[in-house]
Amino acid sequence: MDIHTLMGSRVFTVMAALAQMELEIKRERITDSVAKRRAAGKDLGGRRPTFTDFQIRNALRLIKAEEPATQVARDLGMSRAIFYRRIRDLSVPSL
Repeated sequence: MDIHTLMGSRVFTVMAALAQMELEIKRERITDSVAKRRAAGKDLGGRRPTFTDFQIRNALRLIKAEEPATQVARDLGMSRAIFYRRIRDLSVPSL
């Protein structure tokens, strides 16, 4: 398509307008979805919260008090593997 001709220019303008409309519809859908999820109290995604060393040490105390490691990690909102990695990074004696 040659955009330097009258017809080519008009077709290009219409295609650009349709692309802009599609972008606005997509943006509106995303905004509505975020608003609904926020109103329902659901997770909006993004980076998971980070846990302080103090929280990891307290969780380790729970494990030493016979709480299952899987349950403690789940209560913290992390996987058991990441929980063990954080314990290792703290240089705390392992279980």
